[in-house]
Amino acid sequence: MSLTRNAEATASRTANSRWLELLARVGFIGYGIVHLLFAWLALQIAFGKAGDDGDQSGALRTIAAQPLGKFLVVTIAVGLLAMAIWQALEAAVGHRAERGKERVWERVASAGRTVVYLYFAWTAFKVFKDAGSNSADQQEALTGKLMESSGGRWLVGLAGLVLAAIGVGLVIYGLIKRFEKHLKTGEMNAKTRQLTRRLGMAGYIAKGVAYGISGLLIILAAVNYDPEKARGLDAALRTLRDQAYGQILLTLVALGIAAFGVFCFLQSRYRKV
Repeated sequence: MSLTRNAEATASRTANSRWLELLARVGFIGYGIVHLLFAWLALQIAFGKAGDDGDQSGALRTIAAQPLGKFLVVTIAVGLLAMAIWQALEAAVGHRAERGKERVWERVASAGRTVVYLYFAWTAFKVFKDAGSNSADQQEALTGKLMESSGGRWLVGLAGLVLAAIGVGLVIYGLIKRFEKHLKTGEMNAKTRQLTRRLGMAGYIAKGVAYGISGLLIILAAVNYDPEKARGLDAALRTLRDQAYGQILLTLVALGIAAFGVFCFLQSRYRKV
């Protein structure tokens, strides 16, 4: 029992580390930059212009291609890794202000964020090592291999269901403004609080729509045994564009994703870390 308490105390001290907090706040700035570029790529897709993949890896490759771009990508990767460590510690011993099921839910949510931030940090490091890699092609190849294995189509379908559920969850998270409980709203003036609320709602809803469509495409790929359909966010955005009024809808999603990018900058200042 004492060993458990000591481990929790050590994890809690690490979570409250000043350096970890600073790196996490840098990570939010990097996360915001990635989403602003992601939004720009989505707009390119909306208006039929050729370019990089319309996803976060495409955004990171855009950064890497600029002067000092690789340095910026590494900085973003380190910040995202710090965010992952912070959320992993929150999942393990954090959210003590909450009680019962609420604390369980928050710890599960932190575990989910840990996976997301780790994925983006890993993507950033991969872009740094090989700026020419294509995430959509890699995902298609991985999906194809999975489908060839025993039970692989079920795994791909399950992954699609999880991604679609995350999309729905993000939309709900934005609509009920749950993100506000993690912000230092008491330190904001009325205008900043209103701006943050609107950006957070638009951002989470737009991301939820993109992830939800991506999840549905992966499910369809599993059902129809067609790995080409499982190409992630890039294909999701292109699918949205090809619908009736798709250009308008995709433009709105792109603006929402840009709103999330600006929201990340505000989180860097006001997030409870």
